Amino acid sequence: MLGFLKNLRKGKTHAAFTFSRPLVLLQSDDWGRVGVRDKEGFEWLRAHGIRLGERPYDLYSMETADDVTALAEMLRRHHDSLGRSPCMTLNFCTANLDFPRMRRQGLVRVIALPLSKGLPGTWSRPGILEAYREGIKQGVFHPGLHGTVHFSELAVSKALVKGDERAELLHTLWKAETPYIFWRMPWIGYEYWSGEEPHNGGFLTSGQQRERVNQACEIFSELFGAKPVSACAPGYRSNSSTCRAWSETGIRVVENGTGDGLRPPHVDHFNSLHLFRNLDFEPSQHELDTDKYLEVAAPPVSVTARLARFQSRAATPLRSALAQTGREP
Repeated sequence: MLGFLKNLRKGKTHAAFTFSRPLVLLQSDDWGRVGVRDKEGFEWLRAHGIRLGERPYDLYSMETADDVTALAEMLRRHHDSLGRSPCMTLNFCTANLDFPRMRRQGLVRVIALPLSKGLPGTWSRPGILEAYREGIKQGVFHPGLHGTVHFSELAVSKALVKGDERAELLHTLWKAETPYIFWRMPWIGYEYWSGEEPHNGGFLTSGQQRERVNQACEIFSELFGAKPVSACAPGYRSNSSTCRAWSETGIRVVENGTGDGLRPPHVDHFNSLHLFRNLDFEPSQHELDTDKYLEVAAPPVSVTARLARFQSRAATPLRSALAQTGREP
């Protein structure tokens, strides 16, 4: 695999490729992104008319250092025939909303706070950055790029200008230091795409996407001391302009979602390797039929999991998958 990626950097093209043994690829998104601010934020929002608890993602918060450490320890307990532990790709959102600055300016525009500078407002996750870095140092985590704030800033800006019920919802959430709750406001879109934009298939222009990718990569480098080599677009919404911007920054691996179906990996015309996920392990869902998933999936098996924000069921699905695959992590 390492030799293959080195060849990508040299500019060689590959119509197809195979692996000498089955692989399990572990990928997880939305690391570093805040949600509902724990018990205090949850109660504040309920007191101000938001009926939280109707769906699981009303409970989305943010991982703690203990969560990250527990995940690292669980991965270290598994080994292949050579004694190597699995390494999970953690795709990071590199910024959150700077709620205090936004409040001082009247909540009229989005202001981002780089994750490298800490968490916004009264959010507290002691030791979280150190826990990420320790897992990377141990070789059980590999950081990947997800984006900056995850949602479409264009869609939010238009809602704020219009000043209707969408703006009112945003203001209520932001006062509680919650950026958004997607199922309640799908119009908020994703970083590079807004479903309500009539032009370019809803995607930002090439220049706009390049600006956002460069900004995310800069913060990523501040966080981890290196540029990202893999990326996964928020909501899996990307187009040729996204891939070009990624390629220009040195990203060589693109992660795609399960919505693309069972597709084999391929190399695009930017010389980037595209991987397609085929198993979803979501703690917010009902119990998962692991046997059925593994029967359907063909190697390489690409597993995506959001583990640490729904803490009561954090590592169980992934642990079960690792135990049942019998494959090289």
